[in-house]
Amino acid sequence: MHDKKILHRDLKSQNIFLTKNGLIKLGDFGIAKCLNYTLEKVKTVVGTPYYLSPEIVENRPYSFKSDIWSLGVLLYELICLKMPFDASSLPMLYIKIIRGVYSPIPNNFSKELKLLVNMLLTIDSEKRPCINDILKLPYLKNRIRNFLSEMEFNNEFSNIILKKYVITD
Repeated sequence: MHDKKILHRDLKSQNIFLTKNGLIKLGDFGIAKCLNYTLEKVKTVVGTPYYLSPEIVENRPYSFKSDIWSLGVLLYELICLKMPFDASSLPMLYIKIIRGVYSPIPNNFSKELKLLVNMLLTIDSEKRPCINDILKLPYLKNRIRNFLSEMEFNNEFSNIILKKYVITD
């Protein structure tokens, strides 16, 4: 999706679907935005409050790294069965998101998984990894290898290099 310059802007558990064949699909591209180039930023505040990145909450320009934050919230939710940031009001929720402080992940999960969540939920979007950096993590590459044939794996991983297109008039 990001390689095709599509910013989803509403990654959340309700938009992840499991087909009867066991495939996982991402849905609801209703507020997705197709960017002109990979370094483009947008400002429209959209999305589900619990999954909003600090840059959106602070009304700053954002890009693909905002989806990465939402992926971190989603991963935390799947692991802990609760949201990393929760509050009784939007202003309090936004303060918690901006601070980026959440309860630790239980010790029965691997340190690699905990590190991944910490990386995804990095407050500074410039320090947050892009999807290609995430997919290159040895921990994830080894896990992905279990689900793909060698040919599929090589095909997928030969295409995970985002080019920094700059369009000028």
